[in-house]
Amino acid sequence: MSGRLDGLTSAGADWSGIHVVVAGLGVSGFAAADALHERGARVVAVDGGDPEVNTALGERARILDILGVDVRLGPEHVTGMPVGQVPDLVVTSPGWRPDQPLLLAAAQAGLPVWGEVELAWRMRAEVGPAPWLTITGTNGKTTTVEMLAAMLRAAGLRATAAGNVGTPILEAVLHPQPYDVIAVELSSFQLHWSDSIAPYSSACLNVAPDHLDWHGSLEEYQRAKGKVYARTKVACVYNVQDPVTEQLVRDAEVQDGCRAIGFTLGTPGLSMVGVVDDILADRAFVEQRKTSAAELATLDDVRGAAATLAPHNLANALAAAALARSYGVAPLAVRDGLRAFTPDPHRIADCGEVDGVRYVDDSKATNPHAAAASLHAFEHVVWIAGGLLKGAEVDDLVRDAVGQLRGVVLIGADRARLAEALARHAPDVPVVEVPSTDTGVMETVVARAAELAQPGDVVLLAPAAASMDMFPNYGARGDAFAAAVARRAGSAGE
Repeated sequence: MSGRLDGLTSAGADWSGIHVVVAGLGVSGFAAADALHERGARVVAVDGGDPEVNTALGERARILDILGVDVRLGPEHVTGMPVGQVPDLVVTSPGWRPDQPLLLAAAQAGLPVWGEVELAWRMRAEVGPAPWLTITGTNGKTTTVEMLAAMLRAAGLRATAAGNVGTPILEAVLHPQPYDVIAVELSSFQLHWSDSIAPYSSACLNVAPDHLDWHGSLEEYQRAKGKVYARTKVACVYNVQDPVTEQLVRDAEVQDGCRAIGFTLGTPGLSMVGVVDDILADRAFVEQRKTSAAELATLDDVRGAAATLAPHNLANALAAAALARSYGVAPLAVRDGLRAFTPDPHRIADCGEVDGVRYVDDSKATNPHAAAASLHAFEHVVWIAGGLLKGAEVDDLVRDAVGQLRGVVLIGADRARLAEALARHAPDVPVVEVPSTDTGVMETVVARAAELAQPGDVVLLAPAAASMDMFPNYGARGDAFAAAVARRAGSAGE
């Protein structure tokens, strides 16, 4: 059967009769089960969730059942290989860890395990499939992939952002109106389960400790991130300020002729994009790059309507521009794409000003690296932090931010670890702990932060941690913060 699986390299290949266990029925798992069943595969779809609690899971299961897929829900179905099943292949949702019992059973039986991204790559059109421009990194992936998609569309291309952002990549690949090119966001989980993707161009924005509880070590996490560069055809884009990303390029097995392209917040060298005065400049994709550069955009084009141009957002724009230019996008389309780009909520989002103090929601800063980038965008900060740290260390984060901290308000399950780091490295910074984990606590959090702030300061929600100890997701956490600020602004105006 392994020989037959090797031949499954397009949607038009013979998928009929392939026996597949689809592990996990989230959005991507549902798309995988549906696509495989439609092509004649024998699919058993399993998920440990309760459809009575998770209504979306129940609806997806109901649809698959109507289509004729064998659906098995409940924790008893994910403790090993489904009863009576010896599949040819397991397709796993990205969040399932390698040590999950069903996946361990697959490994012990020598069964191939694909992620849904690997499946999507193998289900592209047989003739003229849309090239993939792939992006990973600890932080900034979604912003960068959406900036890139905006640039591609500004160039007149039918393009979309897919993968770890919004649309499952399988849906984009199988769309009835084919795309010209796809900007693909890839998480470390998705990369772990992928082995044959060959991007047109690829980028790793940055690498900092994250998801170590999933990968087991920093080395394994970095190895997963580095897979984004494997088999790249045209350009491997790396972060000049993050040497790990450049080393990952050096270590990658790429196609002949592939170039290493750096992006930098400083003046670009040869084969780089960077910044000259207030201009984003390209010295990588111009003929006379030894002596000249192409103007791509201005800092104001990146800033847009935002009150602050955070350095990490400028880096995201440069990485997106490098990928777009590698695909032949003209400088004016890079500029127009940046002007058309609107960032997603909860990413350095201004929530208003009350009594001379700005309130900024960066709830998406769910790890220390992201929080550090957010903190360094402002001069004086009252920092709201805490949640689930996912095994990450916070000493470096606190040590590097001491000069900007006016005060700190700590929330969430792992707030004690942050408090200990602050006591070690910032003993003179006032720290307030809010012990309640009730979702209505944000009113108190904002009030305590306001007490610590002075006119001209920024109260910044950049938790450095995941939200699930208190909120359904980072978006709900950010919404609660913004609502509390709005109520405070309303009270101040009365």
